[in-house]
Order: sequence, then structure tokens, then C-alpha cells
Amino acid sequence: MRSQPTLRMLRAGEAVACERILRALPDWFGIERALVAYVHDVDVLETLVAELEGEVAGFLAVRRHNPHAAEIHVMAVAPQHHRTGIGRRLVEQAQTMLRAAGVVLLQVKTRGPSAPDPGYAKTHAFYQALGFLPLEETTVFWGEADPCLIMVKTL
Repeated sequence: MRSQPTLRMLRAGEAVACERILRALPDWFGIERALVAYVHDVDVLETLVAELEGEVAGFLAVRRHNPHAAEIHVMAVAPQHHRTGIGRRLVEQAQTMLRAAGVVLLQVKTRGPSAPDPGYAKTHAFYQALGFLPLEETTVFWGEADPCLIMVKTL
């Protein structure tokens, strides 16, 4: 039986572990400037990590937009731990934390379906299974070549 990860807040100096995970997922995080920005962001945002056998196996960074709304800014799970429930547990813990703070709306941005991609189809299915609904697709954030799907849920 596989052991369960410990969920906790990111500690100082652990952004490098998050960077290793992002670099192991080039199909999702292959744009270098975006990856570097995400690594910076995990250090300054509320970031949960899933620790398994002493190693960071996944993480989720939350950006609060106002007292009522927040966003999953970036989330990644090491490839060898995909489909083990770590991502689901990270999202559930973030939701619990946000609800306790009075947040009622949660969003996530991901690549839109008008640019079909099997990896992102799995991403959409993951978030839909957690209760997120597609709100709109836009090219405002990332440009015409990389449409953004905004997904939302109430907490």
C-alpha cells in the first residue's frame, strides 16, 4: 500500500523542489519565462506542498484576489505521482484553508480547449471532477496562440 503524503505549507528554500517538479512536466510548463515566474511566485504566495517520504511530491500556490475570491495560481505533481490522489488532496486542502478565511469563489486558469491537447484534456477532466466549471475561454492573458480557459467553483 502506498503511503499518504503529508500536506503542509512551503518552507523557506523549498522553491527549488517545486522547480524540479515543473521542469519534469515540459508538456505543461515548457515556457521558460513562465516557469521561472512560477518558481518565484511559489515563494511569495500561499503554497501548499505534499511531502512523501521526505520529498516534495507536489505543490499548489494560491493567489488571493480579494476577500471573497482566490485562484489556484500554479499546481503541479511530480510525474511519478500522477493519478495517486496528491493533486486532489492539495486542492481539497486549499479549499478548506480558503473557506476558513471566508473565500467563496475559486478559479483556475488552464489552456483552452480551442487548442486541443491530450495533456490539457486530462487537466480539464481533473478540475471538472473536483467541481470546477468552465466559465470562459479568452486570449487576453496568454495570446492568440495559447487560449486560456477560466474554470470556477463556489466553495
